[in-house]
Amino acid sequence: MKYHIWTEGCQMNVADSQRVGSALEHLGYALTENPSEADVIVLNTCVVRQSAEDRAYGRLHSFRPLKQKNPNLVINLMGCLVGVRGHEKLKARFPFVDVFSPPSDPGPLISYLTQGEIRSMEDAETTRRFLTMDEELVLPLHERGKLVSAHVPVVYGCSHACTFCIIPYKRGVERSRPVGDIVAEVRSLARQGVKEVTLLGQIVDRYGKDIPDGPNLAGLLRIIHEVDGIERIRFLTSHPNYFDDDIIEAVAELPKVMPHFEIPIQAGDDTVLANMKRGYTQQQYRDLVAKIRARIPNCSIATDIIVGFPGETEAQFMETYRVLADLKLDVAHLARYSVREGTVAARRMVDDVPEEEKMRRFRLLEELQEQVVGEINAKYLGESVPVLFEEKVKGRWKGRTPTNKLVFVESEDDLRGRILPVTITWTGPWSMQATLARQPAVLSL
Repeated sequence: MKYHIWTEGCQMNVADSQRVGSALEHLGYALTENPSEADVIVLNTCVVRQSAEDRAYGRLHSFRPLKQKNPNLVINLMGCLVGVRGHEKLKARFPFVDVFSPPSDPGPLISYLTQGEIRSMEDAETTRRFLTMDEELVLPLHERGKLVSAHVPVVYGCSHACTFCIIPYKRGVERSRPVGDIVAEVRSLARQGVKEVTLLGQIVDRYGKDIPDGPNLAGLLRIIHEVDGIERIRFLTSHPNYFDDDIIEAVAELPKVMPHFEIPIQAGDDTVLANMKRGYTQQQYRDLVAKIRARIPNCSIATDIIVGFPGETEAQFMETYRVLADLKLDVAHLARYSVREGTVAARRMVDDVPEEEKMRRFRLLEELQEQVVGEINAKYLGESVPVLFEEKVKGRWKGRTPTNKLVFVESEDDLRGRILPVTITWTGPWSMQATLARQPAVLSL
């Protein structure tokens, strides 16, 4: 028996797909990259942008002929396209789909395949019993011993409800995972050769706020820091409202926690931010960046920007432009606003910025950020930095610095999972090239 998984969207979906794959393998299925060979096909979907939703529908339609050819094929639609609020309309529209699964819940598929023996993976006791059948269940077989960096969800859902965002409607209310479950998963990953974990949440710095006696994010970082075998820890995505001094101090004090922050601003104009219901001003965001850099001078900061939000004027867009030009952040994830049915923005605001104008603004920020990051990365030239190597791509080893800079090195040695010093020999806005500062020691047999 074979399974095939198609994944679209964020790191949370990647982690969810790994969990599904591992569960299927425990039931006796083996991975296939060819969907026509599969007995079970899982589509793990994203709807945060219209383009992602369109890709999900396109891929789903492409599997219909396979179902017609093989009626015994099980097709599972999963993720944000399904959401947590029911899927009756999807059932009517796609009768060839056998199972509909909410985000982060393999339960419906596993229940279907086991004829109800295992019902809901969201049930804590059921999950515990299922996972203890195999302590190494976290990763699928094809990734065990090979995956250097893994994602660990720590907060499911979101209760902040920005006016543009569909995630709270699709993933449900905010739910922090028990610290014991998180630590157990991280330890399992370490046993499987993972060296770096990234703690995930829609608003990761709200971790623990719904658990009265549990740790907050800073406390969780300190706990994970003690797990043997894990050498690097990251976390994302943060929200400016909840990014407090405890988090900054934890990153500054803990050697394993990397000095890289993902803190979206979304827009640079205060009126647009208010319309987005972000809860802070441009100046407050600037102050937060300054505070982080004062405590952790060599850190890197990434942000998210949406251009063309309803009502955004040229002058308001230029405020966003100036913020990026002034702050010189290491990464800016850019997106054009798209209407998401069910959100406050869709119900109460008019999508009045033409698509051509959205693209023009997008390109302006793209060009600015390319210049900014090119200048930032140029400062690494000739410097020695430690790199965690992940895999070999087109004959070169790919790795990342503590500040999450992508580095490529040519070497005939096996560098997977090793942290080695490199000397940067070339820099560009999106990646850097380097040589090993010293040759890796030969391992004795």
